[in-house]
Amino acid sequence: MITTEDNMIGREREQEILMEAATAREPRFVAVYGRRRVGKTFLVRQTFRDSFAFRHTGMATGSMPDQLKSFQGSLKDFGYRDCPLPADWIEAFRLLRELLERSRKRRKVVFIDELPWLDTRKSRFLPAFEHFWNGWASGRKDVCLVVCGSATSWILNKVIRSRGGLHNRVTDRIRLDPFSLGECERYAKSRGLAFDRFQIVQLYMVFGGVPFYWSQLKPGGSMSGCVDSLLFAKRGALRGEFDELFRSLFRRPEPYVRIVEALGTRKSGLTREEIARKAAPDDSGHLTGYLAELEECGFVRKYEAFGKRAKGALHQLVDPFVLFHYAFVRQNVRGDERFWSHSLRRPVRTAWEGIAFELVCLEHVDRIKAALGVSGVLTTVSSWSCPPADGRPGAQVDLVLERDDRVVDLCEMKFSPEAVRLDGKAAENIRNKAERFGETTGTRSAVHIVVVTPVGLVRNRHAEEVQNVVTMSDLFR
Repeated sequence: MITTEDNMIGREREQEILMEAATAREPRFVAVYGRRRVGKTFLVRQTFRDSFAFRHTGMATGSMPDQLKSFQGSLKDFGYRDCPLPADWIEAFRLLRELLERSRKRRKVVFIDELPWLDTRKSRFLPAFEHFWNGWASGRKDVCLVVCGSATSWILNKVIRSRGGLHNRVTDRIRLDPFSLGECERYAKSRGLAFDRFQIVQLYMVFGGVPFYWSQLKPGGSMSGCVDSLLFAKRGALRGEFDELFRSLFRRPEPYVRIVEALGTRKSGLTREEIARKAAPDDSGHLTGYLAELEECGFVRKYEAFGKRAKGALHQLVDPFVLFHYAFVRQNVRGDERFWSHSLRRPVRTAWEGIAFELVCLEHVDRIKAALGVSGVLTTVSSWSCPPADGRPGAQVDLVLERDDRVVDLCEMKFSPEAVRLDGKAAENIRNKAERFGETTGTRSAVHIVVVTPVGLVRNRHAEEVQNVVTMSDLFR
């Protein structure tokens, strides 16, 4: 999360949840989670400013004695001047309880940041934390406990989905997602970044909507130059980010990395069985959990192929930063510090742009629906493909919108800096997709072709095959 002076960009709904919890007349337990660098800490601190009754941040590599000493320091900072050094976490939370009981604040907001880091080996932190909430805080009408941490797997398994002492104790959960295109545009303007919308889309295809990544962009640079300076230069600010990303999110990152690497081999995604064969032959019993956590972090999306609701679900890698790393950063074996600029006119970059733009569109399906005027219509998102048959070519559509108003939108996503001009071959390809979709699925709904492209569609005679056009401006709304 980023601010411009006192104005926060985005996160309105998340702030509403936090403020409602902070002003409620019953105990509230809020868990904030999300991928590294997405702005969890900033959200909480900017929302509450200086109104905390207590705030503490765990140490990334601290031992249990280090963590307890740091906790003592935070207790002193918030008014417990003669606070003794706690011998263990039971005593540490007893001292916190004493501090809060002395507090004159009407509503006692407690914020524990990087909570997973406090749970060091053999520390018995979690039972003590559970006892603090269940034995004291949950019985108080004036306590609002907010916790967060980048170790998403820990937050999900130990707190939100706990089967132990914290089972069903979390009253509010906030999954903090990356910025949308529109929010990135607002932030870019606040930073004096003179990028137009097409360039913002290009940057989104590399960095996604992670606020911290956008904060590293410098005014005055070109789009390709910014990517080079951050990811390919020897001292690039984000050069080592990929290696830290999974280590920060998962205590045992190896199985997650193997899954992500497997998914990176096929743009349309893999079934669970295919992932098990490629990435987790000896650990398939935990695969469902790994995939769920990757989905919660926004790295992977799970979706069904059209007409295959019961089976055939695919898991697709959709995180732009991770995909860009595999496609280009890892391939820069010669250490070219201007790799992206030198790739400007290469076919591999053009091919990647087409795939990356499709993923940007998938992240903004709600904007596509709004542009089509069907925001209020229940819609199922899926994909569809069919093999060649009877001398006719195969067909594939990566985004199918099946609407309850008996219309199916087949979305063709085309990345181009200029208006797309359909020729006879492209028009025939579109016709083939619509016809084969109707034949193979047996749908009774009307089949519409939607072209999603940055600038628009040239209205020539072949454009009659297209029912609707969604442009870049629609994605920014």
